[in-house]
Amino acid sequence: MSTPPSKQGASGPAPDSAPFDPRSGSFLERLLFNHRLVVVLLCALVTCLLGYQASKLRLNASFEKAIPTGHPYIANYLKYQKELSGLGNAVRIAVENPAGSIYDPRYLATLAKINDEVFLLPGVDRPFMKSLWTPNTRWVGVTEDGLEGGPVIPDGYDGSPDSLGKLATNVARSGEIGQTVARDARSSVIYVPLLSVDAQGRPLDYEALSAALEKIRADYEPQGVRLHITGFAKIVGDLIDGLQQVLLFFAAAIAIAAAMVFWYTRCVRSTMLVVLSSLVAVVWQLGLLPTLGFALDPYSLLVPFLIFAIGMSHGAQKMNGIMQDIGRGAHKLVAARCTFRRLFLAGLTALLADAVGFAVLLMIDIQAIKELAIAASIGVAALIFTNLILLPILLSYTGVSAKAAARSLRTEDATSADGCKEGLWRFLDLFTRKPWAGAAVACACLLAAGGMAIGHHLKIGDLDPGAPELRPDSRYNRDVAFISQHYGASSDVFAVMVKTPDNGGCSNYEVLKRVDALDWQLRQLDGVESVNTLALLNRRMLSGLNEANPKWYELVKNQDMLNSVTAGAPRGLYNESCGLLTMYVYLQDHRADTLNRVVATVDAFAAANDTADIQFLQAAGSAGIEAATNIVVKRAWYEMLFLVYGAVTLLCFITFRSWRAVVVAVLPLMLTSILAEALMVGLGIGVKVATLPVIALGVGIGVDYALYILSVVQGRMKEGASLSEAYYRALLFTGKVVMLTGVTLAVGVATWVFSPIKFQADMGILLAFMFLLNMIGALVLLPALGHFLLRPAVPAAPAALRGGSHQPSASLAPVGDDGLKG
Repeated sequence: MSTPPSKQGASGPAPDSAPFDPRSGSFLERLLFNHRLVVVLLCALVTCLLGYQASKLRLNASFEKAIPTGHPYIANYLKYQKELSGLGNAVRIAVENPAGSIYDPRYLATLAKINDEVFLLPGVDRPFMKSLWTPNTRWVGVTEDGLEGGPVIPDGYDGSPDSLGKLATNVARSGEIGQTVARDARSSVIYVPLLSVDAQGRPLDYEALSAALEKIRADYEPQGVRLHITGFAKIVGDLIDGLQQVLLFFAAAIAIAAAMVFWYTRCVRSTMLVVLSSLVAVVWQLGLLPTLGFALDPYSLLVPFLIFAIGMSHGAQKMNGIMQDIGRGAHKLVAARCTFRRLFLAGLTALLADAVGFAVLLMIDIQAIKELAIAASIGVAALIFTNLILLPILLSYTGVSAKAAARSLRTEDATSADGCKEGLWRFLDLFTRKPWAGAAVACACLLAAGGMAIGHHLKIGDLDPGAPELRPDSRYNRDVAFISQHYGASSDVFAVMVKTPDNGGCSNYEVLKRVDALDWQLRQLDGVESVNTLALLNRRMLSGLNEANPKWYELVKNQDMLNSVTAGAPRGLYNESCGLLTMYVYLQDHRADTLNRVVATVDAFAAANDTADIQFLQAAGSAGIEAATNIVVKRAWYEMLFLVYGAVTLLCFITFRSWRAVVVAVLPLMLTSILAEALMVGLGIGVKVATLPVIALGVGIGVDYALYILSVVQGRMKEGASLSEAYYRALLFTGKVVMLTGVTLAVGVATWVFSPIKFQADMGILLAFMFLLNMIGALVLLPALGHFLLRPAVPAAPAALRGGSHQPSASLAPVGDDGLKG
C-alpha cells in the first residue's frame, strides 16, 4: 500500500508503509514494547516508593565534607584538632552597643545573657568558647609585686563604676583589644567553636543552629544591642534559608521549559509527558539519596534541576521523532518503536557522557563534591529509564494530536514541494560550504585564543571578602564588613602548627627564635593584619618586667625566663604537653592572593628551618583550611577537565568509530569551556568547591547536542548523502529540538540572576551561557568542521534520497548500528 503524498516527507514514506512486524527490532526493543503495560506499572510503583523516600530527604551541610580531608594540611589539622582551641569550624558573634561603649552595665548584663544562651546551644565546643564572660579570657600584668593576672571580668563585678574601671584596666592589659574587644570599644565578640557532631553523635544541624542564632538576634536586639554573626555555619544557614526562593526559581524554570515545548509542539499531551518523565527522574533521584544514606547540601541544590534539564533535552528529541513519524502516517506504537530504534543509541551515549562528566568529580578529594557527583550520577541513571524507555512507551499509548503531527512536518513538506530550503535552515546549511565553514572555524580560533588569554587570569578560591555565595549587600556580608572594620584581628585566621618534643620543647630558645623569625616575615606580607605567638608574648613580658623599656623588647637567651613566661601563657598558644605551638596569623580577608602569599612564605621558611625536632606544619584556622582547599581545587580543576574530555572523547569514538567525527563533536565543547572560563574572569567568579563542578557538567550536557545531530549526519553520509543533505536532514529531525532545548534551558536558568543567593545567580549566568554556546557550536561549528573532516561513504545520490523507497526508520539510524534497526 502506498502512502498518500500528503503523508510523505522528504525522508521517504511513512514507517508503516509496509506491515510492521512486532518481532522486529533488537531484543531490548521487543522486551520493552511487547510488555509495555508491565514497564509502565513497574515505573509507577518505583515512583510511588521513591516519592515516599524523597519525603525523608534532609537538607544539611557539613564543615568536614567541604574540606579536602586527604590533603597534608588538613591531615595536620585533624591530627591536632583537639589541641587547637577550636581553630576549625567556628562562629563569631559581635555584640555591639550602638548607644555607647562596652563599659555599660546594661550592655554587659545583656552580653552575659547572650553568652549563656549561646553556651547551651547544641554543637558548641564549650571548653573553647571565648568572650568577656568566659574564664579563659584573662589579663596578665606586671606590678611591684611581680606578675599578676586573672579573668578580665573582675572578681565581685557588680556593675558599679569601680567595677567598670577595673574591667577597662583588665581589658587594656589582656591584649584582647582588636580580637575580643573592638578597637573603638563599642562591641565585643563571642567566639563559638563548633563540634562536627552533637552529644548524641548526630551531625551538627546547621539549619537549626542558624535558626537558634537568628532567634537570639531577634530576642536581644530590641534590648539595645546589635548582633553581627559570621562563620561557615551561618553561611550554610543563610543558604538553607534561601531554599524557598531557590525552589521558586526552579519552578519558574520548569514552567518556562514546559511553555516553550508546548509553543513548539502545540500538543498538550506530549508536552505534559515530556515534563512528567523528566520530573519522575528527579523524584527517583531525590528518593534514592536518603535510601542510600545521603543528604542534600546547598552546593548540590543545582543537581535536581540539571537532571530535569537533561531529561527535557532527551525527552524533546523522543517526542519530536514520534511526532514526525505520526505526521507521515505511522501508527503511534510504530512511531514510538521507530524513534526508539533511531535515537536510543545516541541518547544512551549522551547520557553515559553526562554520567562520566559527573563521575569524574569523584576523583576530587572533597566529600561535598563526591556526594554531588553521586547524586547527579543517580539522576542520570534514572533518566535512562524515564526518558529513553518510559517516555516512548507512554507516547506509544497517547500519541500526539493530529494538528501537532502535521505541523511538525510543515518545513519538510514545504521543502518537498518546491525543492527550496526554509530560511533559518538554509542559513545554517551554509556552514557546510567552504567559505562559510572557513569563516566559522577562523572565528572559533580567534575566540579560543582570546578566551585562553582572558582565562589565564582565572583565580582559584574567593576573590572578594565575606561570602561570595551571598550577595555583597546581604546581612551576612554586612556583618563581615562590620567585624573587619572594627577589629584588628579578622575572622580569617591562618594557624601554623609548630611541632616540638613533648615535655617542655615548645619553650626552648631555638624553637622560639625560629617562631619569632617567621612571625617577622609574616608581618611584612600584604594582607596580614597581625600575628600572635608565644615568642611575641615573651618579648612583651620581658619589656613589661623592665618598666616597659623598649630596649628589653627582645627574645632573650635565658631558658629560665622563657620557661617562666610560658608557664603563665594562655593555653591557646601551646598544648598541655608543651609539644605543639600555635602561631595565629590574622588576615584582612581570605582572598586567593592573600592565602597564596602566606602559604608560600610558610612553605619556604619550613624548608629552610625544619629540623628533626622542630617542624612548621600547615594549616589550621578558617583561612588555613581554605588555603588547603584552594590547593586541592586547583589541582582538581585541570585533572577534572583532562578526565572528562578523555572520557567524552572515548565514548564518542565508541559511538562513531571515526576519529574525524570525534574531533567534530569535541572541539565545539572545548571552545565552550574556554569561553566559560573567560566569562568567570569577567564576572569575578573564582574556582572553588561551589563552582568547580560547573564546567564538567557543561561538557557532559553539551555533548548531547553534538551526539544527536552528528548521529543523523553520519548515518546519512554513510548511505552516500553529501554533508549538506545530511546536515539538512539532521536539522529537520533533531536540530530543531536542539535549538528548542538550548534556548529553553538557557532562558530558564537565566531567571536565576534575580536570586538573592549570588552563587545561584552566578551559576545561572554560567549555565545559560554554556547551554546557548553548546547549542550554537552544534548548529554552526559542527557542520563547519564537518566540511573539512567528514566525507560521504559513497558518491552522493540526491535523487534516490529525495524519493527513494527506504524507510525513515532505517535512513535515520545512527552509524554503528548494532541491531537496533528492525
